[in-house]
This record gives sequence, structure tokens and C-alpha cells, in this order.
Amino acid sequence: MIRRTLLAAACLLAAQAADAGAIDKLHQFLESTRTVRADFAQTVVAKNGRQAQTSSGVMMFSRPDKFRWQIKKPYSQLLVGDGEKVWIHDPELRQVTVRNTGTAIGGTPAALLAGGDSAIERNFTLREAGDHDGLEWLEAIPKVQDSGFEKVRLGFANKDLMAMELFDSLGQTTLLRFAHLERNPPLAPSLFRFVPPANTDVIGE
Repeated sequence: MIRRTLLAAACLLAAQAADAGAIDKLHQFLESTRTVRADFAQTVVAKNGRQAQTSSGVMMFSRPDKFRWQIKKPYSQLLVGDGEKVWIHDPELRQVTVRNTGTAIGGTPAALLAGGDSAIERNFTLREAGDHDGLEWLEAIPKVQDSGFEKVRLGFANKDLMAMELFDSLGQTTLLRFAHLERNPPLAPSLFRFVPPANTDVIGE
């Protein structure tokens, strides 16, 4: 579930136009943002309300379908999408899991930001979710039954996406908060390529 959460979260961030609704901001994001870099803090809350785990690191993406999600604390894990494959590297286990991009993100919340406008309307029902915690919220409900998520919420402040909440089908909630967000920074293509290290098991497609 951690990997699914990372994948769901791997392509997020940013929007613009403070006077627009959250849905309009999401569409404007897709039109105006090609690359993003941001720090993140993630908290996973179990169904019983207990905090399951916290993590932090740096995420980057380059639309369409390219992203890099690097967990730094409390342990190292890297997720890279190169536009064709999604690579998940666990250094401690010396293991890499690889999946085709379409299979990995097509029906997940990653499609909200990794794909184009047609992917959003095809895969999600969008609705305004009001204001709270100083943010303006959008709610996205997957149209497919096996996405693994009941809904996704995006929270905007002015022109930036500051928060994301993922509610999965097992009752677990993942809370993501973003900081030091940069829109359209120059990002080297090498950041979105991955070569499995030597002596590492590669599992998947």
C-alpha cells in the first residue's frame, strides 16, 4: 500500500489563478505547468485512527508521465517514472519493481496530474469540496471500481497545490503536505531515468 500511495502521489502539484475554483485551478495547472519540484511530508493514518507511519523527501515531475519521488526519512526509497516504465527501488531489500506506465497510473490518482485533461474526465468525477484549514479543496472520485481508492482530495492556497489526501478502499488515509514548491523549474532528463544497480533483483513487467 505504501508503494501505491507513493505512485498515486508521485506526479502532483501546483495550480494558479486565486479567483478560480479548485476544479478550474486543476485544469489551469495542466495547461500551464510542465515541471514541478517540491519537498513533501507524508502521514499515513490507519482505519482505527492510529498514525501508521510518517515519511519525508523530495518529489519532481515532468509532464507527461515522468516523475521522481525520493523518500529520504525514515528510510530510503525511490520511485521513478520514465514515461514508459515505473521503477520502485528499495535499497534495503536490494529490490526493484517495474511496471508499465499505463498499467501503473492509468486508473490511479496519479492520472489526475500525470495525464492530460481527457484522462481526468475519463477516470474521475470532480466536484468542489469547499474551504477548510485555510485551503480550497477539490474532490476526485474514481470512475473505475478497482482503482484501490475511494476518493482523492486536493487542497489549494492561491496558485499552489499545498495538500493532497488519499482515501483508500481499506479505510486508510494518506495525508501529503508540500513545501518549497517550484513550478516549471529546469529538471535534467537524467532525473527521470533509472538503471537498476548491480546485485539487485528486478521484479515485474
